[in-house]
Formats: sequence, C-alpha cells, structure tokens
Amino acid sequence: MSFKSLFSRALALNPERLHFAAHSHHLWPDASFEGQTKAWEDANRHADRKWDLLFDEVLPQAQGHVAGELSLPDPNTVVFAGNTHDFLVRIVSGLARRPVRILTTDGEFHAFRRQAERWEEAGEAVVTRVPAAPIATLDERFLAQARTGGFDLIVVSQVFFRSGWRFDGIEALAALARPEGPWVVVDGYHGFMAVPTDLSAVADRIFYVTGGYKYAMTGEGAGMLHAPDGYCERPVITGWFAEFGNLQGPPGGVRYRRDAGRFWGATYDFTALYRFNHVRRMLAAEGLTTAAIADHARGLQARFQDLIRSGGAGRLGEAEIVNPVSGDEPRARFLALRHPDAQAWRARLLEANVVTDVREDIIRFGFGLYQDEDDVARLASVCAKAL
Repeated sequence: MSFKSLFSRALALNPERLHFAAHSHHLWPDASFEGQTKAWEDANRHADRKWDLLFDEVLPQAQGHVAGELSLPDPNTVVFAGNTHDFLVRIVSGLARRPVRILTTDGEFHAFRRQAERWEEAGEAVVTRVPAAPIATLDERFLAQARTGGFDLIVVSQVFFRSGWRFDGIEALAALARPEGPWVVVDGYHGFMAVPTDLSAVADRIFYVTGGYKYAMTGEGAGMLHAPDGYCERPVITGWFAEFGNLQGPPGGVRYRRDAGRFWGATYDFTALYRFNHVRRMLAAEGLTTAAIADHARGLQARFQDLIRSGGAGRLGEAEIVNPVSGDEPRARFLALRHPDAQAWRARLLEANVVTDVREDIIRFGFGLYQDEDDVARLASVCAKAL
C-alpha cells in the first residue's frame, strides 16, 4: 500500500528525492502543516489569553496522545520541553550525591553521551559504561552490573541509535528503581511511535524520554518526558512554568507542581504540540496505529534486504547488515549496514539525491509511511549505479 497522499506537501517540494532517513528527520505529513497554521492563528486570535487555551486544551490533548501511545495510567505524568537534553539535565540536578554515579552503555545517543563525558571532566559524575556489543548478551550483562548497586542513575536506550539493537530488560531494570535512588531513565527516541511500547507495568518506576522529531513526524521542539510520581520531586534546574498549578514545597521556599509539570522549564513554544496533535488525529482518522506503520516499514525493509542480498543494490551486498530483518519481533525502523566505505557511500548517494545517514562505518536506511515498494526498487537501482 501507499500512503504518500498524506505527505503531498513535503513530497512535492522535492519530487525526485528518495528520502530514506525516516529514522532521523522524518518528512512531515500534511496534517502537521495544518497544525503549524492553527498555532499561528490561535496565538494571534487570543494573544495574551492564549495561555488558557494552551494549558486547558492543547497540552492535555498532547499528554493524552503520549499516554495512549505508551499505555501510561495517568497523562499528568507527561511533560514537554524543547529537547530531551533539557530533561536529562533537570533529572540529574535533582540527585543529591556528587559526584553522581551513573550506569549506562557505550551506545547512547550524543545528547547524553556528550553531557556524561563533560560531567566526568568536571568531576561531577563517575560513569560506568557497559559495552553494547555483543547484543545477544547485553540485557544479561547490563542487568548484572545494575544489580551490583552503588548507582544513583541508570540510563539506557530502548533502541540503540547506531545499530538498531533493542534493550529488552526494561521491566527487570525498573524493579531496581527507588525514589531515593537509583533512578532509571529509558531513552525512547528510536522506540516512541516506531515500535509498540507498553509501559503500564513500569510507569510508576521509570523515566522515559523521547521526542517528536523522528517517528512522531512532528519535528523539533517536542521533547517528551514521562516522570513517575515520587521521583525527583524538586529538580534543582527549574523554570518558572513549574510554579503554576497544584504546588508543594516548603513554606516560603521554591515550590513545584505535584505532577510531571515539576520538570517544566521556562517559556515553552507550543507550536510543536499543535503539529503533534494534528498528526495524531490524522493517524487515528486513517486507522494507522504504530503497529500498522511498523508492519508497513518492516515490509519495505525486508524487500530492500532481499535486494541487497541478491545483488540488486550493487556494492551494498558487501556490507554486514547489523540488524537484519528476521521474524516478527519489534525492531528498529532502519537497516544498519557496516562497511569501511560507508562514509563515501553516503556522499555518493547524496549526489544522486538519495538521503541516508552514516555513523562512523555504519550507513543507515530508514523506512516510513511516505515510502512504498516502488521507492525501494528505485533505491536499489540508484545504489547499484551510484556505488
């Protein structure tokens, strides 16, 4: 099936381009344009009074969409920021111990990887990194390290950004979490709206950070956090939005919202949430669940994998497929191929108007709703010629 009609505006802007970076900057559906326009209209129609509309209508809708997607019991555990880095900094600020003792992997995305390295340089953190490879034993190795104790914060990806490998030990990890520490943060950036995710069993014990830039098809500005009640009740890094609503705290001191709003920063641009709400309504109207979209992407991935292995994609057949399509388990929405020429391949494909991305020696091809089987056939043909 083809769902290109939902992306008519984006596709029309560069009709010859093959955009196979749907795991990175996802193209935006037409519904997001409607959301962007509605944000402008509401801001100018209501002016100073827009904040009532935003907090009474736009925000609860967005919280409801996130809670529904993740099977969260309470939408009020969801809060938003311009990016996920803001949340990481606020969470760590709430830990009393210095240096903070952090357990993580060597495969985390740069938002946390870079900040953790800088905290180490400054003497503010001691970081233990478990190698992500080999993936077959990661869950066992990571959980064994976590169970040794002595950590204030545990951070791990749901789906690893470079390889597409999954971490399947979230429930076991959540069993270790305590309000006094350790706190568990799951980076869901490659999981949210990419694979069906049910956090109902662990929602009372883990933080989950994600955003709208990728599979939510919403773009920048929609960092999202699920924050369990009782964990990090008074982040030290805090903005003035966190002091509106049902407050708690010492008399005469700095008070915080009782719900996830305790993680609000300063003035927030709600435009991204307009886009997000419109995209979610569009998907619901089309009957497109995350599971259905994932099935569509899996079919395209499997077809491209077959073409690679049969020689139909030229030199891509020389590469190692790091996360091959196999069975029907939830999987990353991209194929990761390892080869010494990965950087050169990406450059040549860009010259041929094919968008992918590369991480060191791994080139990644992402799959989404705005592609169909004809696009996959064209992709293989261009790869065979350009490489």
